[in-house]
Amino acid sequence: MKPSRMALAVLSPRAGVSAAAAVSAAVLLAAMAGRAAAGPVLPKFSPSNFVPGAPIDNPYFPIKPGTVFRAAGEVTDPDTGEKAFEVDEDRVTFQTEMVGGVQARVVHARSFLDGVLIESTTDLYAQDKAGNVWYLGESTSAFEFDDNGRVIGVDHTGSWRTGVHGGMPGFIMPAHPQPGFEYYQEFAPADEAVDQAKIVSLDGNLTVPAGTFSNVLKTEETTAVEPGVVEFKLYGPGAGVILTQENLDDAGVPRNNIALQSVSTVPLPPAAWPGLAGLAGVAAVSALWRGCRRRREA
Repeated sequence: MKPSRMALAVLSPRAGVSAAAAVSAAVLLAAMAGRAAAGPVLPKFSPSNFVPGAPIDNPYFPIKPGTVFRAAGEVTDPDTGEKAFEVDEDRVTFQTEMVGGVQARVVHARSFLDGVLIESTTDLYAQDKAGNVWYLGESTSAFEFDDNGRVIGVDHTGSWRTGVHGGMPGFIMPAHPQPGFEYYQEFAPADEAVDQAKIVSLDGNLTVPAGTFSNVLKTEETTAVEPGVVEFKLYGPGAGVILTQENLDDAGVPRNNIALQSVSTVPLPPAAWPGLAGLAGVAAVSALWRGCRRRREA
């Protein structure tokens, strides 16, 4: 499942150039330099630490080909207060790609708002010999609509790939997570992709529609692209992300809670997915939802 949709416009198709697109790589690097001494770890990456075709079976981030994760919940636009219903679907494909000398698993992620497809992303993951799951890149497309519901633009902000423009991979989930460990999930400042996470706890208990979980791992996720914006993710053993909390109020209470609804196996190729069908009638969504949620995030 995609880690931290930090730059994902889940609350609306993007209107024009996003705020993140205005931030240069130099500014991002300067912002991170100030906290370098106590900042997140950028894991040392070496293709020799990976076995081609190795399964991704980290208990907190298991992604078996053919698995479909479906999460959903009501979301609130941080700017207007308007509400809508969000559905996120992540499909683990049987496809792999060579990225930075590593055979990576392809995961297709789609986000819908009130039934409208607003973003489609391809994420790339691999697990090393020690059991760490790495995030090796993403290709994202956020759709922009006019007032008549027609797609008039596609925003690829936040797309990055290991080895391209100096992009370096990070952990999505370490093999031996410990509270307080802080790490980069991606490090591609030139492509405005610098998500990072800190493990908050490992002893939570949580019930979501998909089931009841103990030993829940909680992370706090941020990015230099949007300073001050915080997102929490909760991971259940054997299921991965079971709850995403975002759009925090002044008291730190999340307004948006996207909970895992189901985990199923549907061994269909990505080509069987519908494309942009059903986009008619989205003028209201396009007009109302102008807020941006941080993604993104595998």
